[in-house]
Amino acid sequence: MEPSLATQIADFPQWHYEFDLGGGIVTPIFDPHHVNRHKQRAGYFFNPLVNHCCGGSLAGKRVLDLGCNAGYWSLKALEAGADFVLGIDGRQMHIEQADLVMKTKAIDPARYRLDQVNLFDWEPDEQFDIVLCLGLLYHVARPVELLERCSRWNSDLLVLDTNLSRIPANAIEIVHENTDDPRASIEYELVMRPTRQAVIDICQHVGYPHAMVLRPRFSSWEGSRDFRLGMRRAFIAAKNTQLVDLDEDRMRTPMLNDLGMWSFVAVGHQAKRVAKRLRRRVF
Repeated sequence: MEPSLATQIADFPQWHYEFDLGGGIVTPIFDPHHVNRHKQRAGYFFNPLVNHCCGGSLAGKRVLDLGCNAGYWSLKALEAGADFVLGIDGRQMHIEQADLVMKTKAIDPARYRLDQVNLFDWEPDEQFDIVLCLGLLYHVARPVELLERCSRWNSDLLVLDTNLSRIPANAIEIVHENTDDPRASIEYELVMRPTRQAVIDICQHVGYPHAMVLRPRFSSWEGSRDFRLGMRRAFIAAKNTQLVDLDEDRMRTPMLNDLGMWSFVAVGHQAKRVAKRLRRRVF
């Protein structure tokens, strides 16, 4: 006899996302503060993708979800009307979680597929209208190659959500990760974290002429300190779609100028105040 749904859920050592699977059964998220975090993230980048970039629905779209974890964003894409979603992840545990979620939600199997792969050893034989690269870029040692692959597999829209380096340069910072953490890299303990301008430049280099940083207007910052402090941002890049009516975050990374002073390429009074405070600290 097949174990109960509650037993199957409990058999997994950790759930990163909360899913309401009906009948009073909810997956036990590892950090309760992340319930609000993921709700805010959806409003931050997923809703603008659907409403501003795709006319209110993902109908007719094929979506590739890289590092799909338990299928949270894959499910959202399907619920938004996507014709087909392919979710890939390097950890079998996440694929099994996503499969359990999809089956419990009674999603038509013809509309999705879930594969365990190392995306650097994998090449799909199909194209996708939308690629989701959410919480993945800063977990890899080859960020430029990752985005090159995204561009190769993608005919139009790329959505990125990533931790950022805050070093004062257009650069990529080397960071250590514990590969035993199910949220971390599956390959390397040394990974690379880009600055926000590096993300924009790489996107444009690999074939996305339009790329922007979205402003996080969260209604609550619970569980989202990294977004509040500018340590994490979402980006939308496009090959064909015009990125209009999106809330762009125009603050730029501080840079060292020729005089050894911090300077900003920024817009608005807030950026000017931040730059002024930084100059005071230098002197």
